[in-house]
Amino acid sequence: MPTESEKIELSEHELREIAGYAADCARRTLALFAQHRPADARPRDAIEAAYAFAGGGRRTAALRQSAWAAYRAAQEAGAPAAVDAARAASHAAGAAYLHPLADAHQVKHILGAAAHAARAEELASGQDGAPAAGGTLVWARRHAPPAVTAVLGRLPAAPAGGGRVGELMRGLDAALRA
Repeated sequence: MPTESEKIELSEHELREIAGYAADCARRTLALFAQHRPADARPRDAIEAAYAFAGGGRRTAALRQSAWAAYRAAQEAGAPAAVDAARAASHAAGAAYLHPLADAHQVKHILGAAAHAARAEELASGQDGAPAAGGTLVWARRHAPPAVTAVLGRLPAAPAGGGRVGELMRGLDAALRA
């Protein structure tokens, strides 16, 4: 396992696969945000920006700004499921900015969208603390592209903390490493 200060190899192809995967995870709960804020396009725009990068676009200031805009949408969403759905979108656009450092916090760039989307599903289902059967976590395990597992293998395990979202992320991280 690498040390915290060690640099890791990280190709542009891997970054693109990770961003596309994060966008796929976030897209699964975009409707939960739209139910509460149908006129607010910021999370959708962040997911589209992540897809544009995954499809060959550049990492631009607009991509980073779309991540921050979705984060601000989360702060304004009100409904807990909508908050996590918007945070998933923010993480999807932010996945393009994964750093080539062996730092446990980098796992959040890879799996943050999936963990927040799973939390949004939990909250929407009314079964707080019980992942939806066949939901985003199951989907995320089954559909992780090779780059996700390859890069996770170069990083320390997901960090402690982060409440329920952190717990979901650590579970997904462990499952993908198994």
